[in-house]
Parts: sequence; C-alpha cells; structure tokens
Amino acid sequence: MSSLPIDWKIKPIGEISRVVNGGTPKTKVEDYWGGNHCWITPAEMGKRSEPFVSETKRTLTDSGLQGSSASIVPPFSVILSTRAPIGHLVINTEPMAFNQGCRGLVPLEELDYKYLYYFLMNSIGLLNDLGTGATFKELSSGKLKGVQVPVPPLPEQKRIVAILDEAFVGISLAVANAEKNLTNARELFESYLNNVFTQKGDGWEETCLEEILEVQPRNGWSPPAANHSDTGTPVLTLSSVTGFIFKPVKVKFTSADVDAQRHYWVNNGDLLISRSNTPELVGHVAIASGLENPTIYPDLIMRMNPDPEKALTKFLYYQLRTPTLRTEITGRAQGANPTMKKINKSAVQTLPIRYPSITAQKKIISQLDDLVMKTNRLEAICLQKFDALAELKQSILQKAFAGELTVDVVQEAIN
Repeated sequence: MSSLPIDWKIKPIGEISRVVNGGTPKTKVEDYWGGNHCWITPAEMGKRSEPFVSETKRTLTDSGLQGSSASIVPPFSVILSTRAPIGHLVINTEPMAFNQGCRGLVPLEELDYKYLYYFLMNSIGLLNDLGTGATFKELSSGKLKGVQVPVPPLPEQKRIVAILDEAFVGISLAVANAEKNLTNARELFESYLNNVFTQKGDGWEETCLEEILEVQPRNGWSPPAANHSDTGTPVLTLSSVTGFIFKPVKVKFTSADVDAQRHYWVNNGDLLISRSNTPELVGHVAIASGLENPTIYPDLIMRMNPDPEKALTKFLYYQLRTPTLRTEITGRAQGANPTMKKINKSAVQTLPIRYPSITAQKKIISQLDDLVMKTNRLEAICLQKFDALAELKQSILQKAFAGELTVDVVQEAIN
C-alpha cells in the first residue's frame, strides 16, 4: 500500500465505520418472532446473488430485540458473516438485525458504503486468515476493527464504485450466458436420452429389470463405525456414485476383518445404484471402474449385473439415467425423513425396462457416448469461463484498492 496515491490514507475499519455485533433471541419464545424488524443469518446471506437485501425470511418483534443482543443497523450498512463461514456480504436497504454469526458495519461520513462492500469482497482471504477457532473459524470484532483500509477522498471512492459496478454487470452477464449455455447443453442431452428409450423401435421388448439381470440387486455391507481407519480396506461412499460418474477415490477405510464379507467386493464393470440419499440423489447409477484394490461397497449402495445375452451394462446405465426412470425411482423412494429417502430391492427389481437386440444396444451406446463427450467438452469450456471470470473480477478489485483502477484498465482486462 506504500505506492498509493498521495491523497489516499490508510485507516482501520474501526475508525471509519461503527462495528455492530449480532444476536439471536430465544427461538422457543413466540413473542420474539414474526415482527416488523428484519433479521438475517449467514445461511440466508450465502444464498443471495445480489448484494442488496430488503426482506428476510425471519423477522423480530420489539420484544425479540429487547430480549437479545441483536441490534438494528441503519439502511446502507454492510453486513458481514464472521463465522460459518467468514465472508458472506450484503447491503441492507431497510433497517436490519442479524444473528451472532454476523457483524454490521455502519460507514461513517468519510466512507462510501459500496466502497466498503467492495473492499471487504476483495479481502475475504485476509478476513479468513484472521479468523480463529478449532471447530470453525470466527472473526472477532477486535480483529475486524483492526483491518487496514485504503481510503481515498469520497469523490474518488464513488468513481471507483461506479467503475466496479459497470464492470461487474458485464461480468455477471457473461457468467449468466455461460450458465445458460451449460444448462441448455445438459437439457439437450437429457431430452435426447429420454427420446431414445421412450420412442421404441421394432424388436424392442418390455419387461422389468429383474428379468434381464444375471446378478440381482444386492445391498452392500457397512463395516462398524468403530473400525473406521485412515488405512485398511477401502469402502465406497455414496459420493462414489452420485453424479452418474463413478469416482473410485471417494472411499473410506476400515480396519475390520473383511474375509467373511468377500461377497461384498465390488468389481470393475459392476452396475451400482445409490439406494439412500437426498431425494435428488437417491437412485443415482454408475459403472464401477478404475478400482485397483479390493473394495467393499456399503449398505447404502446396491450392486447388480445384467445378463450379457439380454442387455449391456452401459445400456442399462443410460436407461436408468433417463428423466422418465429417474422420476420412477425417486417416486418409489420411501422414508419418514423427507430429506433422506431410501429405495429397496423390490423397488429396483420391478423398474420397467425396454431393450432391443444387443447389436442395436451397441449402436445406441455409441451415439450416447458421443453426445456425452460433446456435452462434457462444453461443460469444461464453461467451467474454464467461470474460473476466468472469477479471476478477472478479483484482478479488477485488486487494482481498485491499489489506486490503479481506470475505465481503460478495466477495458484492457476484459478484452
């Protein structure tokens, strides 16, 4: 910061803003909740894509404010989450309170609120480094107040904010376009995939899954938690099959004696399905591959193999991925806990399946493999675009607080 323009000053946050701590009223006291005072949490802040917030999911009454350490900050303050995690940011356009996982920064006269917001956005790494705690990091009020801020004259702050606003609108538009392209590519694949298996041709047969399996679905075995270890026999986790891509590195290890459990080994080429997970992830399928060591599959995963004279593993894999069968599978999932459903053996065995000759299956697999490759290529390009835009955003922020930001600098960075 030694090379800052001569009319810039460096001041701690505690000198240029009022730092306000948050609080939470007792949740069981109904009189504290549902009033006219907005109240926000880090979790709610993290779900927002825009900096400005005028409404919150939960609100406090006057009694709720008086019965807790929660405080109201005036409009156009900056609210920062200081634990779980450190770094979520919003600007309130209405008077607002927040829980103890946040701190409000009320800018004083010499500080523009949006300039402070952008400075904190640029300083998330530093703020995290200042956090302390064994279970999770927390940024203390004292550490936050001591963070040094480069402060130019107020007109210069507003000029910087105007440039950043315009630049970030362009970056947000580029991100939105990339996200739209990615969504369109995925939807195109899902539509084509569904059409392949719903518009059956000549020679297709209809049956249920168990009729074309050589090895029926079988739940795995989960070793006792007491035997969890950093080494030993690898055991697949649900993450190894979610996302419809097999991930052999997503394992835990057990020190338990597995000699008696050898029938729960998973082999490369096995068709696996997650039998319990969140409603969106239950019933995800993957084909085991890349396993180099004997590996156990757990109770929450089923293993099966088709009869090679009737169906190919990859043909079944693609069919079980179709939106039609995904809806069928998730509809069969049961459980009292709405966030964790489970499918049983019968629900999988009786799934309706359509299949043509092995020759036709090979042709379908080839077509779908080609489309997957093209979709993955587009996804990779989009992800690279996201990374590049994030780096561009950070680069522009760094120049802003080094006193180097001009419209020409931004245009050069974007081009």
